Amino acid sequence: MAERIFVNVVGFADEERHALNLLFRISEEHEVAFSLWDPGAPQPARLALIDGQSYEARLEVESPRSAQVPVIWVGDDAPARVVRRFTRPISWPEVVQAMDELFPPAVDLDFGIDNADTQPPDTLPPDMPRPKRVLIAAAGLDERLYLRAKLSLADLTQADDATTASEALELARMNDYVLAIVDFDLPGSNGWDFLRELAAGQRPIGKMIVTANRPTLIERVRARFSGVAGYFDKPLHPGKLHEILLEV
Repeated sequence: MAERIFVNVVGFADEERHALNLLFRISEEHEVAFSLWDPGAPQPARLALIDGQSYEARLEVESPRSAQVPVIWVGDDAPARVVRRFTRPISWPEVVQAMDELFPPAVDLDFGIDNADTQPPDTLPPDMPRPKRVLIAAAGLDERLYLRAKLSLADLTQADDATTASEALELARMNDYVLAIVDFDLPGSNGWDFLRELAAGQRPIGKMIVTANRPTLIERVRARFSGVAGYFDKPLHPGKLHEILLEV
């Protein structure tokens, strides 16, 4: 279960609050999940995120509630006790990275296997004229075979394998894919540039999922802004894969 950190957010414009809410939702996929604190929350706030331009900023940073927690300040004239300060325009990925560094996840030693996905999802209409096609981009044979087996259980039998970034891009140019499952460490990949190029191809990919070794929250946030629908631990958990296939 993810550790939940309640954040006391003070100030900020509506569009900034919208960005914060999005980042909080993304954090639900991580070992440490951030939530907006309010007086009815089940736990006290463990972090304060304060807009220095708001009229209540100084009162809040000096209040007993915020005196006991680290403070991230946005704006000028930051009090000496703040742990990080940011200026506008706000780089939200950097703010999230600062939050992540304050509350690093504990080492997870739970290797339990979720067998809830043993029944194939009934998502494909029997009269569909064209089979749905999936791109599997991973260097490891075992990983590709595992994904193929799970796809077959969901009646997704049309799958193409790519073992390098260039192969993945070439296949994406030639075929229409409802789903692409991509290893971030694919040989020949230049990281985020490769993912953006794959997502922006002439043949749009319905949904792109990326796997990596223990991805951080900042990486998950960056993935969303690179056209990636999900950024998950490797190997992809069977229960999470089941949820993805239900939406294809």
